[in-house]
Amino acid sequence: MESQPQPQPQPRRPRGFAATAAAAAASVSPTGTPSGSAGAPTASSGKGKREREKEKERTKLRERHRRAITSRMLAGLRQYGNFPLPARADMNDVLAALAREAGWTVEPDGTTYRHSPPPKHQQHLGAFPVRSGESPLTATSLKNCSVKATLDCQQPVVRIDDSLSPASLDSVVIAERDTRSEKYPSTSPINSVECLEADQLIQDVHSTEHDNDFTGTQYVPVYVKLSTGFINNFCQLADPDGVRQELSHMNSLNVDGVIVDCWWGIVECWNPQKYVWSGYRELFNYIREFKMKIQVVMAFHEYGRTDSADVLISLPNWILEIGKENQDIFFTDREGRRTTEFLSWGINKERVLNGRTGVEVYFDFMRSFRTEFDDLFAEGLISAVEIGLGPSGELRYPSFSERMGWRYPGIGEFQRAAKLRGHSFWARGPDNAGHYNSRPHETGFFCERGDYDSYYGRFFLHWYAQALMDHADNVLSLANLAFEETKIIVKIPAVYWWYKTSSHAAELTAGYYNPTNQDGYSPVFEVLKKHSVTVKFVCYGLQICSYENDEAFADPEGLSWQVLNSVWDRGLKVAGENTLSCYDKEGCLRIIETAKPRNDPDRRHFSFFVYQQPSPLVQGVICLPDLDYFIKCMHGDITGDLVP
Repeated sequence: MESQPQPQPQPRRPRGFAATAAAAAASVSPTGTPSGSAGAPTASSGKGKREREKEKERTKLRERHRRAITSRMLAGLRQYGNFPLPARADMNDVLAALAREAGWTVEPDGTTYRHSPPPKHQQHLGAFPVRSGESPLTATSLKNCSVKATLDCQQPVVRIDDSLSPASLDSVVIAERDTRSEKYPSTSPINSVECLEADQLIQDVHSTEHDNDFTGTQYVPVYVKLSTGFINNFCQLADPDGVRQELSHMNSLNVDGVIVDCWWGIVECWNPQKYVWSGYRELFNYIREFKMKIQVVMAFHEYGRTDSADVLISLPNWILEIGKENQDIFFTDREGRRTTEFLSWGINKERVLNGRTGVEVYFDFMRSFRTEFDDLFAEGLISAVEIGLGPSGELRYPSFSERMGWRYPGIGEFQRAAKLRGHSFWARGPDNAGHYNSRPHETGFFCERGDYDSYYGRFFLHWYAQALMDHADNVLSLANLAFEETKIIVKIPAVYWWYKTSSHAAELTAGYYNPTNQDGYSPVFEVLKKHSVTVKFVCYGLQICSYENDEAFADPEGLSWQVLNSVWDRGLKVAGENTLSCYDKEGCLRIIETAKPRNDPDRRHFSFFVYQQPSPLVQGVICLPDLDYFIKCMHGDITGDLVP
């Protein structure tokens, strides 16, 4: 009996990725050539490929948009809630911050518990209430801790949306409008909460009780910067009696030390490698008598070429003579104009300065200083050395030079640094980036959805920022070699205007690739961490945020939080410095709070603070309302109110 044929099972129809692969295989002939004429891809396959590429681009745009929203929310928590969130906070960081604000204890391993109900004064800080009977803290319990809880306190600035899951916590913090925020309508297209008045923000962020009590807080040393002009252009001490009087006044205020600028344009003024230190030797001897520490600044930049300056210190004369024959040693703007504020780092490794490279010139100057004052280093009198890395001693391009016509709040201009061997190493800059005093919305490059976020824009900005970091890396490598065990300091600029826009135009032209969807400071601090430097940053207080209509979309406090958290996250020390503008009482208190935030669970604080002003202290013009009180607060040994 013949066996009956067994029915064969029907093959399963491929699905998902398998279906895609099968379709692709079907479109290819046995010879390996795609079906269709002359081995060309079919119209359907070409169309599918284009659609996939478009979908990839749409996915990238959605991700950038999501990150931008997250960044704005985190910035709001830092600025208006005073949450010490790291620069790249994730869901765990936000949960931990909210839990600590509500009175819970969060260990580094994530263990969360509660010892006692939150202090009463925290109920007025915009804290997130929780029910005291829930312990340990869970994601569910935290979600239930919304504004519906029954604490009798004012409406918080931010809240948790109960309809969203904890898994998407990076997008659940939403701004809440109440009677306070209605008084300050938002004019910014980026953030939903505008800068508040100084008095209002102080009340919202801090408890009304004990605002000015800094007794027992961390000790932050205060250094006072010696006014420029005590050393003349021939490196002589111009006014010995005035210096002694100034140092005596500083000593009476119990300052910890003095900051002294050592100007390259004075010491090596006339001939290369001919250093004159006589005036500085006499000055340091006076400071030694008062037993104060000294921090010196290796000032490689130009000073005073503005309308308001009464002292002019240029680069060395022999450098300017070389520049007359070879202008490429200086930076160039769009119109081809050269700025003599600082040498271009395009010549850092080019032997165009009488047979020396740019970094060799810097190294020889630093080594000469270290040799000349070896006795002061041995005594410990010189405690630190700040390395000037750009205009005004800051690590940046000369993008907003007043000498070139820039005025606040212009976006500045990209600068070119040409190599000197017949070709340029600078990629051609964008043609639609405006001029020094343009606004972002007036340009095609910096406007909303502008070319700064195109393929070319991202490539150029990455290259531009990388050149800045390479310059810092090269100079700091030699600075560590010259000064060995001495503390090295680097000053970071505070480019706060246009910070609330998506492009952050002023930061981009200064060399910091920090638009809304990019963290431009972390790569810089990674380079600085390599050299174990202390980062110095300018503190602006609140006077800039007090304007009712801030046309520059400035946010000095938001920038400060980003920079400080990024520095601290990398284990670097940070120091502060005030601006030359005067501060009101609230601005003064804000500087102290920034220097040593009292609600920081890690008790991080400035390693020191630098007080500077345009004229000597003895002239009586002081930028702070009560300098003596300010110093005592920084030292942590006073309480009370500022003297009116």
